[in-house]
Amino acid sequence: MRKAITLLGTLTLLVCAGPTVFSRPAPQDSTDSIIIVFKDGHRQSFLLSDIARIEFNAPGKVSMLRGRFQGKWKVGDGVGGTFFITLNHDGSAFRSTGSEHGTWSVVNGEARISWDDGWHDVIRRRGGKYQKAAYAPGRSFSDEPSNVAEAVPTEPI
Repeated sequence: MRKAITLLGTLTLLVCAGPTVFSRPAPQDSTDSIIIVFKDGHRQSFLLSDIARIEFNAPGKVSMLRGRFQGKWKVGDGVGGTFFITLNHDGSAFRSTGSEHGTWSVVNGEARISWDDGWHDVIRRRGGKYQKAAYAPGRSFSDEPSNVAEAVPTEPI
C-alpha cells in the first residue's frame, strides 16, 4: 500500500509540475524580431528595435546585396528620354550614352555609380519602385541631384 501511495504522489507531482518544467518558452512575436539559425542548428532571436544595422564581413555575403542591382536598367535622363545602364558583377558599369564606362558599388542599400566623365548616378528603391538620381561633375552623393528619373530593371529582380 505504501508503494501505491508513493507512486500516486509521484504521478500527481509530475502531472501538476510537468507543464511548467517541460514546456518550451513561448516564442517571441516574429513580426518584430529576427531569428538567426547557426550552422549547428541552434537559433537566436533578436528584437529589431535593438539592431542598428547588419554587416557582412565576408565579400561573398555582400554579393547578395549587389545582386539586387546587378544587371541591365532602363533609366530616365531627366529630360524625358531614356538610356540603359548595365551593372556587372565585377563592379564595372556601362551606359548607352556619354562616357560609357564607370564603376559601381552598394553603399547604404543603394547602387552608387561613378562614371569616367565625372558624373555620378545612384539607383535606389523609393516606395515600391526604383529611381535613378544623377549628379553632375563636382557634386557629391550628399548634394542635391542634378536630375531624378525612373529606373526599371530589364529583368525581374
